[in-house]
Amino acid sequence: MHCRPAAFLLVTVLSLVLLSCNSNRFFHETKRIPDGIWNTENRISFDLSIPDTSKRFLMFIDIRHDVEYPFANIYMFLDTRFPDGKIARDTIECQLADYDGRWLGSGSGSIRFNRFRFQKGIRFTRKGNYSFTFEQAMRKSRLNGIRDIGIELETEQ
Repeated sequence: MHCRPAAFLLVTVLSLVLLSCNSNRFFHETKRIPDGIWNTENRISFDLSIPDTSKRFLMFIDIRHDVEYPFANIYMFLDTRFPDGKIARDTIECQLADYDGRWLGSGSGSIRFNRFRFQKGIRFTRKGNYSFTFEQAMRKSRLNGIRDIGIELETEQ
């Protein structure tokens, strides 16, 4: 059986689109860290608008790092700015390697990807604009090996 190149390409693209869709995804954004060096003064922010206060969400934190990252974990501060201007701060620890030093997550070669469920059942009580700002909280001011930070919000079913 022979496939025409155009038909094969169309089937491949449609398959990828359908498989990559997440109908529960409300927000997803990833930001690159310049040169893979996360300085303490380099804060990474994500802004989103909440139009509906009746939904509940799961929040995930995505971290992409290289195998030269010198630690098994990472500590971060997360500041959440609410529509009324108030700010709440969380301290987060994400485990990137197991006790034997093997990297967790997925990936091959020198880059690893980890997704962490940060919170579930989040309910935004006010409509409006929210901001999530990450700051690395390790004991080094220059943190080598962290490539990207991202967040994703999914609606709970």
